[in-house]
Amino acid sequence: MIRKFLTAAAIVAGLVMPASADPLAKDVFGSFRSASQGPAVSIGFYSKGCGQGFVQLPESGPSWQAMRLSRNRNWGHPDLVNFLIGLSQAAQQAGWRGLYIGDMSQPRGGPMTSGHASHQLGLDADIWMLPPSSLNLSPAQRESISSVSITDRRGVGLTNVWNGGHMSIMRAAARDPRVERIFVDPVAKVAMCQMERGDRSWLRKVRPINAHNYHFHVRMACPRGSICDRQDPPPPGDGCAEAAEWIKNRIDPSRVQPTPPDPDYRHPRTFRLSELPSQCRTVAGAP
Repeated sequence: MIRKFLTAAAIVAGLVMPASADPLAKDVFGSFRSASQGPAVSIGFYSKGCGQGFVQLPESGPSWQAMRLSRNRNWGHPDLVNFLIGLSQAAQQAGWRGLYIGDMSQPRGGPMTSGHASHQLGLDADIWMLPPSSLNLSPAQRESISSVSITDRRGVGLTNVWNGGHMSIMRAAARDPRVERIFVDPVAKVAMCQMERGDRSWLRKVRPINAHNYHFHVRMACPRGSICDRQDPPPPGDGCAEAAEWIKNRIDPSRVQPTPPDPDYRHPRTFRLSELPSQCRTVAGAP
């Protein structure tokens, strides 16, 4: 019998699942509508794991709205939910009405049925680049409205959507000791490198990545009491020169040496339940 409440130590034991019952993990974790009971624990790695005891970010608050509610991805570790509420308040101090918050995690984390490779531990969240015009959007409006790009079509310059609030919000996020990384388009990173006139240490956490011009992605560090496979810290320095190289490569793609595809890479949507940390089978079978 599966116990109803599991501590982090108890989860380590896991359960054994018969080989005949080994579904795709995305189908298992994508089907849950609620979190499992027990203390909050993130398990595994950002792109290969799950979580127990997650909480749901309220759909609306005085300084935020969760978007795309039909996806049921506004769940996370309590540390993430508390962080996002606090960051939305910082957004108001930066001159925005608040934040539109996109995908976080599923109720029990795990691989998603579509989209992200990460967001599996309840420690990742996408925050829209669109400054809110209203915090009273209906559920239907939250399905139809879209974010906006802060980069031009070539991906080498900013659009007029960019404003000082973007930098203020990301700087506030990066300065939070609970935050591990912020992923954003290199054009935004270079802009912030040029704008910063004071302490530059926070820029180290801001990492350039493609397909992050409509939102930026916040990743929390492993909370106390969780069972995470930690990632390496960011390289030393502010990372500004690296981001500038990304833009040069976009301007002149011939500068880039093709990287052979990794024959061993598999998208997390192909993982079987047995391939996740063993503790995730306990989470999947819990009430």
